[in-house]
Amino acid sequence: MSTLHFEFVAQDRMIYEGDVTMVILPGADGVIGVLPKHAPLMAVVSPGEVQVRAEGQPDQFFAVGGGFVEVRPDKVVLVARSGEAAEEIDAVRAEAALRRAQEWLESSERERDPDRRVAMEAALRRSHARLNIARRRHGARRSSRGVDYGSGGEA
Repeated sequence: MSTLHFEFVAQDRMIYEGDVTMVILPGADGVIGVLPKHAPLMAVVSPGEVQVRAEGQPDQFFAVGGGFVEVRPDKVVLVARSGEAAEEIDAVRAEAALRRAQEWLESSERERDPDRRVAMEAALRRSHARLNIARRRHGARRSSRGVDYGSGGEA
């Protein structure tokens, strides 16, 4: 099967690098699926989930905080503000960030500060993506509050 090289680079580190059979990204105008020999493309990447398929391995999931992607027939380079693999996600922290963003967006302050509103909406999207990835990783175990992402120190 044909492959392409995928590099996922965040501001502070390399998140993923390897040969893959498919990459699925959250584009600004919708989901972007990239297979080997894809036409060249540059696009804005929205906060959300990145899915990576590699031959003989289970799909891998990553959270991305938004950025840009360059697609070439043999290589995909995602340059992002932030990113993390499923096993790195602290679901408790992500849930707290989600609640803070929701509370702010529901408050009257949202009308007075449009720049902050944009930032909180992006934080909300990032938190949703991180929680979806954490749910998938931990088998969607739920507690009475709605979400339980494992026991002990896991997250």
